[in-house]
Amino acid sequence: MCDTALVDGSRIASPPRGAPQPDHLAAVLERWEPVIGIEVHCQLRTASKMFCGCSTAYDGAPPNSHVCPVCLGLPGALPVINRRAVELVLATGAALEATTPEATRWDRKNYFYPDLPKGYQISQYDLPLASNGRLTVETSGGPVTIGIRRAHLEEDTAKLIHAPGPDGRPLSLVDFNRSGAPLMEIVTEPDVRSAEAARAYAEELQLVLRTIGASDADMERGQMRVEANVSIRPRGIQVLGTRIEVKNMNSFRSVERAVAHEIERQAGILEAGGSLALETRGWSDDRGETYRMRGKETSEDYRYFPEPDLPPLRISPEWLAELRAALPELPSARRARFERDLGLSPYDARVLVADREAAVLLEATLAGTPGLAPKTVANWITGEVLRLRNAGRVAHQPSPGELGALIRLVEEGTISRANGKSVLEEHVSSGAPVALVVEQAGLRQISDAGALGTIVDEVLAANPVAVADVRAGKDQAIRFLVGQVMKATRGQANAQVAEAALRDRLGASHGPTA
Repeated sequence: MCDTALVDGSRIASPPRGAPQPDHLAAVLERWEPVIGIEVHCQLRTASKMFCGCSTAYDGAPPNSHVCPVCLGLPGALPVINRRAVELVLATGAALEATTPEATRWDRKNYFYPDLPKGYQISQYDLPLASNGRLTVETSGGPVTIGIRRAHLEEDTAKLIHAPGPDGRPLSLVDFNRSGAPLMEIVTEPDVRSAEAARAYAEELQLVLRTIGASDADMERGQMRVEANVSIRPRGIQVLGTRIEVKNMNSFRSVERAVAHEIERQAGILEAGGSLALETRGWSDDRGETYRMRGKETSEDYRYFPEPDLPPLRISPEWLAELRAALPELPSARRARFERDLGLSPYDARVLVADREAAVLLEATLAGTPGLAPKTVANWITGEVLRLRNAGRVAHQPSPGELGALIRLVEEGTISRANGKSVLEEHVSSGAPVALVVEQAGLRQISDAGALGTIVDEVLAANPVAVADVRAGKDQAIRFLVGQVMKATRGQANAQVAEAALRDRLGASHGPTA
């Protein structure tokens, strides 16, 4: 039996949960144009909260242990601006090519909810610290430039915990450790036109924030929260459709899935003659669908007015210039440099730059071991180092010098590539130097035909059928015999030397195998 989904007061049939979903998105996009804006909240990397001296190192701490009268909103407590938080937003604005006003001010955003102790949130409304920026992202259809409407500072709310109480009945608890943590909100223009672009924007923004040190931006830990405002309109029509906000997307995959689902859901309602209501919906990753949370608020609902307890903040040109000069190389510039100067493919450049440690390891290895081809080093890092790390098998990070020494041993034929992978695994597991691992395991490659003679004779004697096949012209059998030599030497034999020795013994006239 099919489940049903509540949509604007009526129920429509939906496929059973877990059943294969037909891909209608491509057909939908032929008729409808999505118009999407993205809002991102990220916790800034500061030692203390936004308006008080309480520590932000509250992960794992007992509930309500990192609090004071200011972040609890107690009467008479006055806020003080966190300078470092302001600098991180200004730096983000610079990285996003945004403009900064000469002066900004703070505003009160008024709403009542259990996680907001004062009954209002100190935020910014009409004078944000950064505005009119942009960020270019790569999609399957090519680069897309997304306008950044604003980036502003505010304080975070407390954390609500819903759990069964001692009597088994539902209970809601409030942990104020997070209350008052510095939060940056970044809002795009409605320039996103696909679910893929929404995901690409979130990924690129996270990379920028991590690169400049503004935030760890870990979505799983709630340090980066992505919300999408999704509407659709008929192709060729410029009037905007009804905007629906989608929340609770805790991974990049969820962002793409939720936006795609919402586009299809809205199209289905409109094509059936229904209408959409301005609302906020949550995303259920398990069910693969959005659900209604509440009606959508507007700025008028929050009754913004200037914060009377904080003075306006003036941004001097000298301060801003200092922050701009301190910016590191941004991801887009580093990708372009890797392609231009190192000759890497766009794919390799994208994978390496997406992982800061991998990019640093690449450049340090090339600098420390002259003569290595950048593509070769990149292949070892993306193919082996990241594979071992993703599998949780890296107890010791590979040093650039050791990685360079290992790659050189393989390139010079001192050890085989297969044994090189084993050496790398032992190196990152134990921290032992590459040279020591190679010597202790006796992995130096045997490239002397004379040294392989006895082993080749033994392999030929043990495999008469393969020998007969080679002599009968079945050249593929030589590969089997080479494999037996490699097995007998624990991978130390030079495969080309082994094949030449086998052909010499057998009098085979065929050339080397591919």
